[in-house]
Amino acid sequence: MKNEKLISKEGFSYKFNPEACKDCEGNCCIGESGYIWVTPQDIKNIAAFLNIDEELFKSTFLIKVGYKYSLKEKPYKNGYACIFFENGCKIYPVRPNQCRTFPFWDYYKDKIEELKKECPGIIEDGE
Repeated sequence: MKNEKLISKEGFSYKFNPEACKDCEGNCCIGESGYIWVTPQDIKNIAAFLNIDEELFKSTFLIKVGYKYSLKEKPYKNGYACIFFENGCKIYPVRPNQCRTFPFWDYYKDKIEELKKECPGIIEDGE
């Protein structure tokens, strides 16, 4: 493995090997139900990528939670998947920021073992 391919982020005690995504079955897109937050800019970008009206996109693919929007989920295997997950992300070039920043979420800063179970691309510093 070439270290220049590893991604790191200040404040995190692990690195991420994006090459691992090729062999992963989308663990970060499937599992327990949760929210996949989208910003107003994400909504514009995804709707344009799908070549549909923003209002149609909202009514078809989003749920409203308070004042925010989340992508819908669908049943998948023994859990759930993002509505755009089907043998990979169907909106990858315009995926929401929440997806772009994985696995560097504050939640995982002190839960590296949990993260390593979910993501095969995690490499702890010193490994």
